[in-house]
This record gives sequence, C-alpha cells and structure tokens, in this order.
Amino acid sequence: EDVRARLAVLSEVPHLWTEAVRRWSTMADPYRSPAGPDQNSEYLLWQTLAGAWPISLERAQTYMEKATHEAKQRTAWIDADVPYDISIGDFVAGVLGDTALCADIEAFVVDSLLVPGRVNALAQKVIQLTMPGVPDVYQGTELWDLSLVDPDNRRPVDYWLRARLLASLESGTLPGLGEGDVHDKGAAKLLAVSRALSLRRRRPELFDESGSYTPLAAVGPVAGHVIAFSRGGGAVTVAPRLTVRLQGVGGWGDTALPLPVGHWRDAFTGAEFDGGVVRMADLLGGFPVGLLERIPR
Repeated sequence: EDVRARLAVLSEVPHLWTEAVRRWSTMADPYRSPAGPDQNSEYLLWQTLAGAWPISLERAQTYMEKATHEAKQRTAWIDADVPYDISIGDFVAGVLGDTALCADIEAFVVDSLLVPGRVNALAQKVIQLTMPGVPDVYQGTELWDLSLVDPDNRRPVDYWLRARLLASLESGTLPGLGEGDVHDKGAAKLLAVSRALSLRRRRPELFDESGSYTPLAAVGPVAGHVIAFSRGGGAVTVAPRLTVRLQGVGGWGDTALPLPVGHWRDAFTGAEFDGGVVRMADLLGGFPVGLLERIPR
C-alpha cells in the first residue's frame, strides 16, 4: 500500500519523472542485451525501483521474474523464453550494481517522492480505517511497508520493533515523516493506525452499520485538496490530497473546514477545536492527517 501511495505522486511530477526515466535508461545502456529487456519491462523496473526504494537485488529480481512471466508477453511460467529471462535478471543486476545510477534513483526518491508519498500513505490509511466498511490491516503494514506482491509481502514481520515503537508513542512525542531518510521505520504511520483502531474500539457505535457517514466540504482557495467526512456524528476524518501541487501554490492559505457543532479533540496531536469554521493550517498544523473525536467540554 505504501508503494502505491508513493507512485501516486508521479502523477503530480510527470515532467520530473519523464526526465528521470530517460536519464536512467541512458545510464543503463551497458546492461542491455539483444534478448532484452523490452521497453515495457524496463519501464516497469523503473517504476518498481522508485516505488519500493530501497530494495535489494534479490527482491527486485524475484519481482521482475514474476511480473514478466505472469504478463505472458515475452515469457511465461509454462513457456519460458530463457534468453529473455536471463536478460531481465542481468539487467536488474547491472542497474542495482551501478553506484552512480543507484545514487541518482535515491536522490529522485528523496527529493520528489519520499515525503509526499508518506503523506499519501497516512491519508489513505486513516480514510481506510474510518470509512464505511470493515477495515483490514495487513501484517506488517502498521509501519512504512514497501513490499511488492507475493511472495515479497510474506517476509517475516518484526513485531518486537512494532512493540517498542508503540510503547514510545505513549510518551506523547509526535513522530515526524523521516524527511530525507529512506530507512525511516514509520512511527508516524503506527501512530495513525493505533489511534484510529483505538477510537474504533472505544466508540464502535460511530463506525458500525448504524453509524452515519457525512461528507464535509472545505471552503477556500484550495478546498479541492481536502478530503473530510464525519462518522456517527462523533468522529471527523481530515486528510489532504495532491500535496505536491498544494505546496506549489503556497499551502493551505485561508482554506478552512466547517466542523459540526461540538468540541473536538484530535486523536493524533491532542489539539482541541470548537465546532464551526476552522483553518486547515490549524487542523493539520501538527500532523499530516486528522482524526477528531467529539468530547464533552
């Protein structure tokens, strides 16, 4: 899910992405052979590396082997094109063995995708956990998880790490997004997951089949960048969308969200707000997403 959240950012930076792919393709010329890769498979590799970076050679080769065989365009499990299969594996090995090329890929991820991808991941997660329906948390995805399709997503989960990070969240320290750090574990996502599930457990009547769902419309110059809804009249989810474009126009400005009547506390930051029109810069000033619970004054 976090790979998809990161790749979604590419729709906001198409020119940067086009330049990067052309540059990487040129740098990778020495690793091609007459047998392959074809352009479609090469482009899939660049997408995969951008979405799942940092990724090991073994994981990348295994994924590309599965993807090309199941696409059944040039090879297949029951009708393999062996020279083509070898060319794919060698190409991936050449790319990930090229220090300059890997540094370029990582720089692109850090500069253009990392933080907005993580904001996307938080947004889609808090929406998923509070929207109508039965939420599901796949094993390991309580932290940033850049797994690909099976068997990559069946790797062992470090539950001790999750327990330690979960305990640290009780101190009240608000985790950041690990700006510039591709190895950040994802305490911010663990905060969002744990607090959203905690609210569901404490207030099941807000989210079960009897709990209402009401979209909330933001007002102001960048209102289209806000996704918000209330559940059961006692919880409000607030999330941003297209954050690269949002930053490009200078942020939230005077955009605001009219909250329902009542007094509200953010499950992530502890900030409190009265019902009525509240500036988005205040609602999401401490954390990229919000989950407000109506509380007594």
